[in-house]
Amino acid sequence: MFKMHWAAIGCALLALSVRPAVSSAQGEKKPDPTLREVLLANWTDIGEKVVKLAEEFPEDKYDFRPVPEVRTFADQLRHVAFWNLFVQKTARGEKIDPAQNELPKAEYPTKAKIVAALKSTLADATAELKKEAESPIARRARLWITFTEHSGEHYGQLVVYYRLNGIVPPASRSSGD
Repeated sequence: MFKMHWAAIGCALLALSVRPAVSSAQGEKKPDPTLREVLLANWTDIGEKVVKLAEEFPEDKYDFRPVPEVRTFADQLRHVAFWNLFVQKTARGEKIDPAQNELPKAEYPTKAKIVAALKSTLADATAELKKEAESPIARRARLWITFTEHSGEHYGQLVVYYRLNGIVPPASRSSGD
């Protein structure tokens, strides 16, 4: 059922991505974006939002956790960076142990190292995903959608850390929130 669900989504998205441009009496309409363009835009949008949160959150609050049972802000970011690395390696066909689940705190103890890791893992994963235009569409779509959603979930969690510290998240500032 799971495989069939993803295959159906992939086929539907593929059909939407290959629709021809529509002509109008007023001129040519820009063609609809391809599936690859839509996935890439969503992937980079959420990745850049997480990086911006990491860059702007005060370093002295990186060890903040809302309650004892949850990760610190820094732990959340090391977790996202690890899964960016997972996407990169998976796209290359390399194995990586998902049990690790986050980058080691000993190697990424500071805000500067964490932000650098987020930026580099996002850039590397994005570069690998961009290469995959010729890959089977369902496999590639599943990878992009799953980890775009994963980053979005953590973005939402990180916004709570901002709010609990009396800081308006970067994406909310432009909307007047």
